[in-house]
Amino acid sequence: MRVETVLWSKETMRFWSVSTTVRNPERIRSFLKVLKELEGEVWNNATQKKYQILLLQRKVYGLNVPEFEKTLTKKHLEWLHSDAFTYKQAEEILNAKNYEGGGEMRGRQSFNPLEKMGLACLDTEKKIVITSFGKSFLLEDYDLGEIFFRSFLKWQYPNPDLNKYSATDGYNIKPLIATFHLIKKVNGLCIQNGIKEKGVSKIEFALFFTTLSNYTNIETTAGKIIHFRKNYETVKDTEPIEKFAEGYFYQNFSEYESWNNAKDYADNVIRYFRLTRFFYLRGNDYYIDLEPRRKIEIDSILEIDNAAAKTFSSQAEYATYLGDITQPELPWETKTKLQEVIKNILQEIDTETENLLGKNISIPQKPKFNAETGNINELKKIVELLRGYRRSLFDVETHTQLQRLENIEDCITSLKNIFKLADKKPVELERIITFGLHILNDAIGIRPNYPVGDDNQPTFTAPANKPDIECFYKSFNSICEVTLLSNRSQWFNEGQPVMRHFRDFETAHDEKQSYCLFVAPKIHRDTANTFWFSVKYEYEGRKQKIIPVTIQQFIEILQYLLQAKKQKSDYLLSHKKIQELFDAIISATGNISKSDDWLSAIPLLINKWGKSIAA
Repeated sequence: MRVETVLWSKETMRFWSVSTTVRNPERIRSFLKVLKELEGEVWNNATQKKYQILLLQRKVYGLNVPEFEKTLTKKHLEWLHSDAFTYKQAEEILNAKNYEGGGEMRGRQSFNPLEKMGLACLDTEKKIVITSFGKSFLLEDYDLGEIFFRSFLKWQYPNPDLNKYSATDGYNIKPLIATFHLIKKVNGLCIQNGIKEKGVSKIEFALFFTTLSNYTNIETTAGKIIHFRKNYETVKDTEPIEKFAEGYFYQNFSEYESWNNAKDYADNVIRYFRLTRFFYLRGNDYYIDLEPRRKIEIDSILEIDNAAAKTFSSQAEYATYLGDITQPELPWETKTKLQEVIKNILQEIDTETENLLGKNISIPQKPKFNAETGNINELKKIVELLRGYRRSLFDVETHTQLQRLENIEDCITSLKNIFKLADKKPVELERIITFGLHILNDAIGIRPNYPVGDDNQPTFTAPANKPDIECFYKSFNSICEVTLLSNRSQWFNEGQPVMRHFRDFETAHDEKQSYCLFVAPKIHRDTANTFWFSVKYEYEGRKQKIIPVTIQQFIEILQYLLQAKKQKSDYLLSHKKIQELFDAIISATGNISKSDDWLSAIPLLINKWGKSIAA
C-alpha cells in the first residue's frame, strides 16, 4: 500500500461514541419505565440492586442475550423465559451471576445511560427523579427523533460527569454540532476543488469524526479529509478503499485499539445520528450527508454554535441542564424562521404534486392551515402537519412504482436475502414487508409506524407500543406485525403484545372487520398456540383474526401475484382477494383441534389461493 507521507502529528485522543451500554433506543425507554417505579426512592445500594432485579423481572435485561443466558442453570433459564417470572426468582438469578461489585453495581451501570441522556437524575437528597425530558420520552405519543436530537444537542466533552475526555487532555467539543460543521466544510471544500459534493463516507467518518476532539480543529480536519480522498485517487485502481483506510488509520491514530473498533464506533454514532432526521444516507448508504430538507434548521444552529463545549459551575447545574426539555432554545423556533421552513416544505410539496399529477396519479387532499399565525406552537404543528403530508405523497408514489414487475422481483429478492445483511435486519424487514403490502393490492393506505427521515427512509423499527404496519382497505382494515425471532422468545416478545396491539387497533377502527398478519422466519409452536387460541376461542372475551405466515410464505404470495401480472400487465389484485385468503386461513381453525395442524394447513391454503389468482 502506498500512502503519502503524513503531514500531521499522530492523534492520541480516545474515540467518542454514543453509549454502547444500551444500543436499542426502545430499550432505553424500557429501562426508564422500570426506573419510574422507583422514583422518589433514595439511590443507595439496596435501591440499585432492586432496580437491576426489576429490569430482570420485567425482561428488559438479560432475556435472549447469549452472553447473559449461557451461564444460567436450566432452572434459571426456565424462570427467565416463564410468563410467571417472580421478583424472588429474578433476585436469585442476579445473585447467581456473582457480578464483581454485586447486583448494585449492575444497577448503577443500567442507570448511567439514563442519567447521561438527562432522562433521570438524583436530587440533593440522592432521590431518583425522572426529569421533564424523561417524562416526555414516557409519553405514548413521544417522538423518537426529537428525543435523540435534543439529547445530542447537549452532548459535549468535557462535562462534569466524566473524568476522561477532560479539557486538560484537549477536549472541547459538542459531537453533533461538530459533525454538522465538519460535513458542511467538507462539502464546501469539494465545491472549491471541483469534487462532487456528497457528504462523507462511512470510512471517512470512522477516521476523522469520532477522533475529532476540539472544535478548533474542524477546519483542519476538513482539509485532512480532502487530502485523504486525493491520496486515495492515486491508488484506487490497485488498492481497495478498506485496505487503504486501515493503513492510514494505523499510521495516524496509534493510540486506538483497532481499525475494527473505529468502524464499530462510527457505525453506532451514524445509526443514532440518523434518528434525529438531520442526516440522510446517499450513494447506496455509503455516504452520510446533511439533510437538505432541514437546511434552515441546520444553518440556524451553525450560525450561533461553533461546537465549543459549554461551561458548568457544578455537576448539579449540568444535570439540571440535561434534564430540562426546554433547553437549549432552538434558534429556528421564531415566527420568521418557521414560516421560512413552511415555505420550503410547500415548495417540495408542489414539486412532488406536479410530478404525481403528470403521471396521472391521484393525490390526497392537502391539509388546511394558517401560516400567518404568530403563535410559535401553532407554526410548529403546521410544520409537522406538512411534513406528514409530504410523506403521504412519497407513499403514493412508492405504491405506484411498486406495481412494476421489476420492483416486485426486487422485493422478492430482498426478502430472500434478508439474512445476508450485515446489520439493520429488523428495520429492513419492516421496510420490505411494507413494500410487499403496497404491491399486493389496491389499499387505501399502508402506514408503517417505523420512524423515518425526511427522505422517507426508516431510521429505526416501529416503537414497542404500536403495530409495525397499519393497512386500510375499502372493505376491511388490518395490521401487520413482523419479527426476525424464531425461537421461544418469539412467543414472549410477540404473542401477547401482538394480540394487545391488534385489539387496540380493532377498537379504534371498529367500523370495519380487522385482520392481523404476522410474519416471521418460522412460527414457533408456542406463538402458534397462542394465536390459535385467540382465533378459535377468544382474547379478552372476543375472537381475533390473526394470520401467521412465514417469510417464505409471504414471498410465495408475492410470487403468485407476479405470475398473474406477467400474464396480464395491468392486473391489479383486489383487496377482496386478500381478504378471501385471510378468511380461508381463519376458517380452517373450525375443523382443526391443534395449532400445529393449523400451521400445516396454511401453506396448502396459500397454494390453492395462489393458483386461483394466477390461473
